[in-house]
Amino acid sequence: MRRDDREDPFGDIFDEIERMMGGSREEADGDAHVDAFDEGDQLRLVADLPGASKDDISLQCDGETLTIDAGEYRERVRLPTRVDEHSAEATFNNGVLEVSFEKSDDAADIDLS
Repeated sequence: MRRDDREDPFGDIFDEIERMMGGSREEADGDAHVDAFDEGDQLRLVADLPGASKDDISLQCDGETLTIDAGEYRERVRLPTRVDEHSAEATFNNGVLEVSFEKSDDAADIDLS
């Protein structure tokens, strides 16, 4: 048996890890690189979407998760803090998507009686 004919001994392990993480090794090529920046009372996300067209981009947010759908890219980003999804502002320029949200203040004072 030539070395090239042997099965990858770690292939099944990596496939199982990817499956548990919600993807597959083949689908990983379409993942967008997303960074989140805490800017005081705002949260800004920057996603690299090379080759994507502005017309292909669809964004949805429920206040905790931002879903980016852009042709070959589909990314669900768990936000580091709750945001007001109705305050969203987005721009797309040269393959870079920027989305800004106002942070939501979920904390409530509780009166002790």
